[in-house]
Amino acid sequence: MSSPLADASQPATSPPVHSTPGSGPGMSGPASAVESFVSTNYGFVIDNRRCIGCHACTVACKTEHDDPIGINKTWVTYIEKGIFPDTSRRFHVMRCNHCADAPCVEICPTASLITRKDGIVDFDPGRCIGCKACMQACPYDAIAINPDSGTATKCNYCSHRVDAGRVPACVAVCPAEAIVSGNLEDPSTKIARLVATQETMTRKPEKGTQPNLFYIEGDTAALRPSESVRSTTTIWGTRPSDAVDDVEKIDAWNDAPRGTARRTYDIAQRHAASWGWKVSAYLFTKSIAAGVILIPALLSLFGSHEAAESLLSVGYTAALVALGITGALLVADLKRPERFLWVLLRPQWKSWLVRGAYGITAYGGFLTYGWLFGLNLETVLGKSLLQIGAVLAAFTAAYSGWLFGQAKGRDMWQSPMVPLHLLVQAVLAGVCTLMLLVPTEREFLVPLFAGTVGLNLLLVAFEIFGRHATGDAKRAAKIMSTGGRGQFLWLGVVVTGHLVPLACLMADKSGMTALAAIGTLIGLVIYEHLWVDAPQRVPLA
Repeated sequence: MSSPLADASQPATSPPVHSTPGSGPGMSGPASAVESFVSTNYGFVIDNRRCIGCHACTVACKTEHDDPIGINKTWVTYIEKGIFPDTSRRFHVMRCNHCADAPCVEICPTASLITRKDGIVDFDPGRCIGCKACMQACPYDAIAINPDSGTATKCNYCSHRVDAGRVPACVAVCPAEAIVSGNLEDPSTKIARLVATQETMTRKPEKGTQPNLFYIEGDTAALRPSESVRSTTTIWGTRPSDAVDDVEKIDAWNDAPRGTARRTYDIAQRHAASWGWKVSAYLFTKSIAAGVILIPALLSLFGSHEAAESLLSVGYTAALVALGITGALLVADLKRPERFLWVLLRPQWKSWLVRGAYGITAYGGFLTYGWLFGLNLETVLGKSLLQIGAVLAAFTAAYSGWLFGQAKGRDMWQSPMVPLHLLVQAVLAGVCTLMLLVPTEREFLVPLFAGTVGLNLLLVAFEIFGRHATGDAKRAAKIMSTGGRGQFLWLGVVVTGHLVPLACLMADKSGMTALAAIGTLIGLVIYEHLWVDAPQRVPLA
């Protein structure tokens, strides 16, 4: 049977046989020594030829895990297609895909998410700090924050049942046997035979996560949110206006071509903007903390030691204050703020949250030393220490780019230019802050300010209007540059943050320098928030 999503299909191949013993649901008895030694890799097959959309799996999952209202680790999407009388309705069970290369595991700073040896992506709430990074990393919107515990939660394949030799609750309750679980690498299991003999597809294989959830006769309209329209009117009622995201406001149902696939039931905008103003504010304050040291370090590198020392006289204090606010914002954004030290004490080193935390800590140590003892830039030691501090400052500014890159669910954040742009923003924020605090060094700061403003404007234009690698990245840019957000972008970022400051410098009048710096800082604040917020408005499921 042909797949309706040819470009997203995964070729069905017989699972390889390996050399470690497997056990659990879907495994057959050890008929021979060879058959008993197979690797274990649990997965799901959703057979859409059988699913009747009864939601028994959703209810069984909530009952098994005693989940509160609003938390659905398994849910069903309804898709309607066609023009009367030639119409159809399809049901798709959605949940964690238990990816072989799970981005949520990589980004988690405290190893609360792990991939077990049997392929199950499991979760330990006892280690979770509620940073919500895993929610941004998951391309399938399969992770939520439990309002009772303040920790993340997701389908864990009912690992407690699997360890007891039982199937997941959703599999046990499904009346049509549409959900099949088991060991994908044991050719004798039903799930392995289905994957080997039926044409299947996975969700977003281009993400490289290698999902272990396969659909038979899946529909692109259900598996890719951009392929269908989610309207305010559902089969059972009307959504509140804030439950319909910006992409679907652009493509409202009534304006869509007749016959467009329509979502008549799902979980709308499950986790929009899980990173809010605190995250965008932290990017801004972190830019100031890094930039006010980068500027004097740059001047010192080119021999302007006297100007560098003048800027450092206030730079250490400004950087420490900004870095302290940055830390406070990061802790305040956690759902379990009392656990914030676990990022340092229980680190998972692949996460850029951990790497960044250690980098910020080291930078804070440098700033404290400089504030207490100062640096003599006439000596080799003093100049060397300042350049080391500059490296730490540059890392502090740029590491978030790699962190956002680990958030694979948000395509606009995947640009390799993000670390560079954050570094440029840090230089710009640092120049603006120093122009306000040390106006006597205008001779050195204004030329650097003018060049950095122009460069940042080019990077903003590239980020929004340049070529985007995916449709979701393009949609995020459209959300950012149109409607209400578009007004903030054009008036707040482009005009107030770039064009007016450049005009102020050209006027070359007393007081204009400070006005230019203030306008640019306002533009940076607005841009950071738009850049963080808009990509999260693109639906993932």
